[in-house]
Formats: sequence, structure tokens, C-alpha cells
Amino acid sequence: CEFEFRPTPGSLCDAGGIDCILSFLKPWKADLFLLGILYAIWYLDRDTPWQGGRQSAFIRHWTMWKYLKDYFPVSLVKTAELDPSWNYLAGFHPHGIGVIGAFTNLCMESMGFSSVFPGICSHLMMLNLWLWFPFFRDYAMSVGLVSADKESATHILSRKGGSNLLSIVVGGVQVALNARPGAYKLVLRNRKGFIRLALIHRASLVPIFSFGENDIYDQVESSPGSWLHWFQDRLLKTTRFSILLFYGCGVFQYSFGFMPYCWPITTVVGKPIEVPKTPHPSQEEVDRLHQCYIRELSNLFEAHKLKYNVPKDQHLEFC
Repeated sequence: CEFEFRPTPGSLCDAGGIDCILSFLKPWKADLFLLGILYAIWYLDRDTPWQGGRQSAFIRHWTMWKYLKDYFPVSLVKTAELDPSWNYLAGFHPHGIGVIGAFTNLCMESMGFSSVFPGICSHLMMLNLWLWFPFFRDYAMSVGLVSADKESATHILSRKGGSNLLSIVVGGVQVALNARPGAYKLVLRNRKGFIRLALIHRASLVPIFSFGENDIYDQVESSPGSWLHWFQDRLLKTTRFSILLFYGCGVFQYSFGFMPYCWPITTVVGKPIEVPKTPHPSQEEVDRLHQCYIRELSNLFEAHKLKYNVPKDQHLEFC
């Protein structure tokens, strides 16, 4: 029994059309395949920023970080030891415009963090939005940046064996809107989520204050009642993001530009506050520890402010 294929005009037309399409796509097949592989890797790895991230000692030791440190310059001051057998939750203050002190001291080894605090692995929380961009999020994770939400914090603080320092820039963008030279206003009075997390996971609280953080940029005044204040506030409430109208110096002149001023930034890490393990903390317990944290942060500021050109009559303002 033999089968004889006799092509019809229609089948020839279909075959010709398919051949034309394949011929057109042929130069792109390798690129599309590579793109598909990269997308598949990103998709399978998409939860990593919420699961402690993925640090790279090589990137944290890049030589370029030393130049960033020397530009201002930036320095790190330790006031107490951190026991590697514990997990820590640190509040970093203030936010400033670029969070330079936190990034330089906690996310890179230009200041020798691992030597200053041996055995401690540092993580810094950042806005979730940035961790959805392929490649950038891998760079961010490589220096210790993780997602700023409860899931991410729980994953790190619940690790057995300790040795983790998770830092959160309390107040976020809302504090950044107040960032300008000589400003010491912190949005902290009603920020208690990180306090509750510390109680649940028995993570010692560490207050951190970065002197000079607000002095590296000027910001356009946004007084209550102005259209700019209304716009920034509305955008913040809608998107959890806002627009900062800031300026600094130029490359070849110091009067105007977008380069930060060369102003010393000194990040002071305070003494850990011991926290009892409380799986289901009451509001009273949260409030009590919150007041203790504010008191210790204020004491840290008062003990060091004169060394870093802060007037004697200047105190932290909490809102």
C-alpha cells in the first residue's frame, strides 16, 4: 500500500507562508532564546529579595566604594559590641536625601563593617518597587539590600543562630521631605511596626544616628499650605513615593548643581536594647518598648552631638 502526497495550491501557500515567517525569525531565534532563559531565571528567583537576599562579598569590596566614602568623607563609630549569637533590628535615622550613611557603612566594606562588627551580616531594607527591576535588583541584593516589608523582616529575624543585623530607615520618604541642613525632625512617634517585630522575634533593638546626613543637600522649602506641600503629600499617600526638589553643588563650582556637598557624615551605632521574646505583644508592651527606644536614641544623639558640630541647644524633634 503506497501513499502519494499531492500538494494542493493551498498547502503550498501555507508552507510558503510558514517558511517566510521562519526565515524572518531565524536571525532572532538565538536572542529570543537567551531572553527567554534570562526571564525564566528572574521568574524562578523572584522571591529572593523577600527571603534574605543574596549578598556578594566581591561587590561589597569594590574599590569604587572607597572613593564614595572619601568624597564626603563618611565614617562609622561603634559604641558597643554586637554579639554574633543574636539577631538585631536597627533603626537608622535620619533618612536624608540619599541615605548615604546607611548605604556606605552598612552595605559595603569601604568602612570595614565586617571588621568593626565581626560575625555580623548586615541587611538594609529598601522600597519594594526597586526590587522588581531585573538586573538592578540583583545589584541591590548583592550589597545587602532587601525588601522593606514584614515578610522580609520575619525571614531574616527568625533565622536560628543569630548574626544578622537588619536595618530599617524609619519614616522613609516622609522623613526625606524634611531633610535639609540643620534639620533634626524625625517621623517616629507613631512608627511602631518595627518595635512589634523586635518583640515577636526577640531581636535586640539598635538605635543608629547618622550626623551630617541631612546636610549634603538643600531642599526647596515646602511649607504647610503651599501647593508643593499639598502635591508631595498627596503623591505620598497615593503611591508611598514622592518627589524631592533638592539641589547641591556643581562639578566645577559650589553654588548650584546636583552633586552632594562634601560634608562629613558620621554614623554612630548605639548600644543594643535587650528585648524579651513576646510572640503576641500587647499594645501596652509595644508602647513601653517604643518609649524606651526613643529615649535611647535621644541619649545617643545628646552624647555625640557636640563632636559633630550640632549646637548644644539643638535636640531631636519627634512627630
